[in-house]
Amino acid sequence: MDTTAGRAETAATAQAGAYDDTYYQDAEGKSGQELKDALHGIISDQTKLSYSEVWDALKVTDEDPANASNVVLLYTGRSQSKSDNGGDADQWNREHVWAKSHGDFGTATGPGTDVHHLRPTDVTVNSDRGNKDFDEGGTESDEAPGNFTDSDSWEPRDEVKGDVARMIFYMAVRYEGGDGFADLEVNDEVSNGSAPLMGRVSVLREWHEQDPPDAFEENRNQVIFDQFQHNRNPFIDHPEWVASIWS
Repeated sequence: MDTTAGRAETAATAQAGAYDDTYYQDAEGKSGQELKDALHGIISDQTKLSYSEVWDALKVTDEDPANASNVVLLYTGRSQSKSDNGGDADQWNREHVWAKSHGDFGTATGPGTDVHHLRPTDVTVNSDRGNKDFDEGGTESDEAPGNFTDSDSWEPRDEVKGDVARMIFYMAVRYEGGDGFADLEVNDEVSNGSAPLMGRVSVLREWHEQDPPDAFEENRNQVIFDQFQHNRNPFIDHPEWVASIWS
């Protein structure tokens, strides 16, 4: 491991470890379903945003570190003015990475407004992805080169494959049928439709391993914790917990 990579790993480990004796103390020593249950209890303690408040949150959570006036769009990687948001072509809007029709939660306060899985994306690309599950293959997107799609799945660009996987895993732990919403779970299928399921879990696990958390994702997790929802995505802090729960 080179010195730069070693420093990055040490910093990430230190950041996660800072919460082990406090935030994650109820998960200590657990694995499998016990770990999933413990993490659900931990991350369910959160401040909930309205759908309109999501606009302002994303302008902070997804700020371009090289340009404070812009956000970075999830699928294209494009840096775009924070104020250029809305519903017109080439603007950015609010993408539900866990498609809101999978569990029929819409934009209701709760899963429909949880910024751990809401990201700024190009309006047209958001529409192209639609409510498709995640899998590999298909035709490359004209609007978002590096992303591929077919009739029932979407494959994001390599740089955010792990980010997408960890957002999906977060949702499957956070929403377990309480709060009046469906029990969200991952499975190894596509074409899940309106069922509260998202796939393909085997591929998501591969993406999680191939694309570990980077500085942007770690900062985003911290900003959500400090400034908005006051809960964390545990799979950014402890990537090893994915294999423990979904072996």
